[in-house]
Amino acid sequence: MDWGIKNRLSRLIQPDGRCFFLPIDKGYFQGPTHRLEKPGQTIKPLLPFCDALFVTRGVLRSCVEAVGAKPVILRVSGGTSMAGKDLANEGLTTSIEEIIRLNASAVGISIFVGSDYEKRTLLNLAKLVNECENYGIPVMAITAVGRETEKMEARYLALACRIAAELGARVVKTYWCKDGFEKVVEGCPVPVVIAGGPKCDTELQVLKFVHDGLKKGAIGVNLGRNVWQNAHPVAMARALHALIHERTSVKKAHNIFKHVKNTR
Repeated sequence: MDWGIKNRLSRLIQPDGRCFFLPIDKGYFQGPTHRLEKPGQTIKPLLPFCDALFVTRGVLRSCVEAVGAKPVILRVSGGTSMAGKDLANEGLTTSIEEIIRLNASAVGISIFVGSDYEKRTLLNLAKLVNECENYGIPVMAITAVGRETEKMEARYLALACRIAAELGARVVKTYWCKDGFEKVVEGCPVPVVIAGGPKCDTELQVLKFVHDGLKKGAIGVNLGRNVWQNAHPVAMARALHALIHERTSVKKAHNIFKHVKNTR
């Protein structure tokens, strides 16, 4: 592995081999998402518990302090919205010069395997990898499904993850699935990070699916709304940090959540 890519990945993936990425990029297609209306205020108390921020360039510039900042994974795909016809019709939004200028540790791009825009988004990924590899910047591919949540099952996810890795992604972000997630991870030759998915009803649900995904081979998570939309986001972030980096049980992580919730 190239020194630059290895160095940048080491900022994101901690010495224990695990990671906790905090995405605050929902606004790029959802607008002012609930509890993310003011991203800077939302993330400030959560920063001690995450390893990196996943963010667009606009929010990075306007809402994130540059001095002492967490490493950044820059969202570089977009061009669609909830008001449009198809979320899969994405393009590249950010140049390599801008990526370098913003000192991103990595970049993230969505691919929509099986959609009408499969070829376009896969070629977006390939083009981005070609450009970023020249500058030692790792690419994280996101196996997005748009509104088609029925695709969140092992056979589809394994296909999408493997294709992303084959096209040069250094990390793949994908959804957890109850059955066969270990096959998704086993079939992907690069590290897999768990996406947050739909907002869960309880904290215990979140902790259980994260624990299961880690046990089955994922190296960490990229969880947003199940953290910052929680009524007690700091407690949730602390519990997830314990689960990921301290390798606690679900029960202990849940107890940490309850303790932090009751003492803040």
